Amino acid sequence: MSLQVDNRVRIDHAHTLVLISIRDYSTLREMYGQSFVDLLEKTLRETLAATAGKNDIRQIGIHNVGPGVAAFLVPRENNPADIAYEYKIQAQNGLENIMLRHTGLGIDLGMGYAAVPGMRDDDGTLLSQALEKARRMERRPLNMSELSVYNRFNTILTQGWITTHYQPIHDFQSDSILGWEALARGPEGSAFRSPVMLFETAEQLGRLFALEKQCREAAFQNVGELKDGQKLFLNIHPKTMADPAFTPGQTLALMEQAGLTPNHIVFEITERHSVQDFDLFYRTLDHYRSQGFQVAVDDAGAGYAGLSLIAELQPDYIKLDKSLITDIHKDPVKRALVETTVTFADKIGSRIIGEGIESKAQAICLKDIGVHCGQGFFLARPAVPKPCISTECLELKTVRDISTNLSCSPPVGDLAQAPHAVALDTLVSTAQEFFRNNNVFSNIVVVDDEIPKGLVMEYHLNRQLSSRYGNALYHNRAIETIMDTGPLIVDIDTPVEQAARMAMKRESIKAYDDIIVTKRGRLYGVVTVQALLNVLAKIQVEMAKGTNPLTGLPGNVAIEQAVEKRIKQKRTFSIIYADLDHFKVYNDTYGFKNGDHIIKLAADVMSWATRKHAPNNAQLCHIGGDDFVLITPPEAVQKICRSITRCFGRLVKNCYCSEDRERGWIQARGRDGKERKYPLVTISLGVIEIFGQCSLMEIGERAAHIKKYAKSIPGNSVAIDRRQAIGSEDFDAK
Repeated sequence: MSLQVDNRVRIDHAHTLVLISIRDYSTLREMYGQSFVDLLEKTLRETLAATAGKNDIRQIGIHNVGPGVAAFLVPRENNPADIAYEYKIQAQNGLENIMLRHTGLGIDLGMGYAAVPGMRDDDGTLLSQALEKARRMERRPLNMSELSVYNRFNTILTQGWITTHYQPIHDFQSDSILGWEALARGPEGSAFRSPVMLFETAEQLGRLFALEKQCREAAFQNVGELKDGQKLFLNIHPKTMADPAFTPGQTLALMEQAGLTPNHIVFEITERHSVQDFDLFYRTLDHYRSQGFQVAVDDAGAGYAGLSLIAELQPDYIKLDKSLITDIHKDPVKRALVETTVTFADKIGSRIIGEGIESKAQAICLKDIGVHCGQGFFLARPAVPKPCISTECLELKTVRDISTNLSCSPPVGDLAQAPHAVALDTLVSTAQEFFRNNNVFSNIVVVDDEIPKGLVMEYHLNRQLSSRYGNALYHNRAIETIMDTGPLIVDIDTPVEQAARMAMKRESIKAYDDIIVTKRGRLYGVVTVQALLNVLAKIQVEMAKGTNPLTGLPGNVAIEQAVEKRIKQKRTFSIIYADLDHFKVYNDTYGFKNGDHIIKLAADVMSWATRKHAPNNAQLCHIGGDDFVLITPPEAVQKICRSITRCFGRLVKNCYCSEDRERGWIQARGRDGKERKYPLVTISLGVIEIFGQCSLMEIGERAAHIKKYAKSIPGNSVAIDRRQAIGSEDFDAK
């Protein structure tokens, strides 16, 4: 096969012809099929074009000159061998993920090159000669000494030209920086700026240990101060870990100079590289762990042994490969896979770090799944000195976070967008063509006489058609054969938070599918989960501050507003002040988790009694700790208090072990440190009545007094203030 020159491009100055080949192409095709080698060739062309773009070459014509062989011309700006070597290394890196994912093997591409002088448009002889020369060169083993990169790489190490950039790792659970990954960079403006070029060349030359040693030195020297608990993640090749020269003594000395301890350091071991001597590798890891170092497995999901190797290593951190994170918010299969990995990590005591996060939607999806930490350009780009997380990334809220405890929201119809509806007999090929030509739409609603019958999400369709026989099976069939026949359908008047909760209760694979909105049963529009999220976030900002995170009840601000509103309206009302007795002793004995359970029980019992006996305008609030306030009309007080004391007294016994429950007391230490018998937790209710103008301070003093009296009564008790109602004299005078 010959190499043709685009007649629109005049080659009037020197070029280099580069030839890159997929070695063992025939064997790979025989073992894994034509579709697999087609994917390799496609990725090879894309990677070569991307490398040219990074080198400011706008466009190159890449030609297939044989099975698995690509050739192209690039301007000759330095040694032709160096030019070809850079394209080879970057292409290998691009194909490595696919090879590892499908075969568990690495890949070594062939490389050839030839110098091409300036020539006329129609002069194909020089190209043919250059192509033949490149083919001969590709057949022989690579000789690194022929490359000027050999000397340049050694100069970089000798002169200490390695620098370090730092990329933060964000802890989703605490909204803080867990640590920074140290990323090596070569001299700016050279091919060795790329860490891929640096480390691939080091491995070829047998200088891997020397390079990593210099990277560690640069990382330690420039990292600056790390707070307690913060980490510095260092990339370590498995071969380096087993190198006899890699000793903790050297590393510890460098760390000591930088004011670091082993507790600050996490060794990242990439899963892309195989481990040859497992016994030596594990013994080396155990040795470093005994010193206080931690271990992370990098590129999980793209490597040799996957979960089995992780289970053997039991790393402190598992960093998910970028390929699992890309479009995870659109891909329910990836979402399900990552959810499973999080569960796996929790069971072996590891923490998951999602790498390559490039959008807010990806970050929110990962946090929603339960991924512990994240890293990527959306959070912060690598920089020096070490950067902080961008403000946009702080306090990311998932749909579950925001929809919990919201009491009001607009109807979902306000968010609905115009749908694209098709009939049941529309062909799948038509739907595929529609998505290809319309980037605005992510769904198609299938209707019968304006009644929604199903939903087709673009990513679900692509997944079905990309399976081995998917396109052949469905291409010319009706869309009803592949549509989701059970999509989430809500009425136009459904509150946004209710729609969000319904969306999150769907099975994982459909959790982020769009929602169909109807009006009187007929199609009205569609709404995305992201749109719900945005509205709920705005509502949360506008809502009154201070809802209690444990019980979901309003807090102090709501109490003050409710009391002041009733006083202003000159309404008579009662306040029931509830407090748990002997709670601290229970909390100290049974633990905080069980203590929270009792507080939640008290909140649930009081909520039930309020709904059963009080009018709709009654309001239950949680001041904090084990204190509650219920605002209600006076006529409901007796029934509410009786229901609370009886129900709580019966149910609280279930919060004790059988021995304590049967004897009716627990043996514990009190506030004075002395051990004695304490009764089971009970609830005391103090009731006051407000009848007219008064201050919050007056109410607070009266409520505290009656609550104290109620607590002096043994067991579940009620104390009603029989004194004149607060504000009654002022009210009568008016």
